[in-house]
Amino acid sequence: MAGSRILVIEDSDAIRVPVLTALHAQGFQVEGDADGSRLEERLNAFGPELVVLDVMLPGRDGFTLLDVVRAQSDAGVLMLTARDATADRVRGLSSGADDYLVKPFQMAELVARVRAVLRRTGAAGVSTAVGDLVIGDDAAVVRRGDAEIDLTATERRILAYLATRPGRVVSKTQILTHVWGYDGFDPNVVEVHVSSLRRKLEQHGPRLVHTVRSRGYRLSEPS
Repeated sequence: MAGSRILVIEDSDAIRVPVLTALHAQGFQVEGDADGSRLEERLNAFGPELVVLDVMLPGRDGFTLLDVVRAQSDAGVLMLTARDATADRVRGLSSGADDYLVKPFQMAELVARVRAVLRRTGAAGVSTAVGDLVIGDDAAVVRRGDAEIDLTATERRILAYLATRPGRVVSKTQILTHVWGYDGFDPNVVEVHVSSLRRKLEQHGPRLVHTVRSRGYRLSEPS
């Protein structure tokens, strides 16, 4: 994880500079911009493994830039914003962000979140099949029947974790701990990612990820 490339796009110098300094002190390779005007160039030339992305930016906003990252890169995305509205968090996560941190924040928490995103967007190390669903090595390729399913890195990690416990109920806390690396986070984040994962899987067949009320989720063949 040390040496991972991180791009920080934040228009406030008072935030961007300390974030870059803290991440550099942790051994990461870092670059920063005050807006997203050079994002495509940065993705190609720098090749970040993680993008720390502010929502309120001059020019293209963070949600627009998130779409660019998802279209051109496998980088993890940590959204950084002063907005605390549930709708904004859900929009970011539903669009493919891996995590969401609201300003003001402690630098130690930012570093912890960065490490967690980098950890879960790496190789998942799982190869298994449930019904017509086949999860390739490291969950890099997921197929259902003849269709290859395009999942975000976080969705792959969740699916890979569920696939290690087929037929068993996995709680939101277990998913948070395994996939995010900690459990002190809003469990609604799990719901958003599981809902997106389920929707993509169900485009190619009956339900495989089942909700067990008040307990969690279960990956199993259709009954």
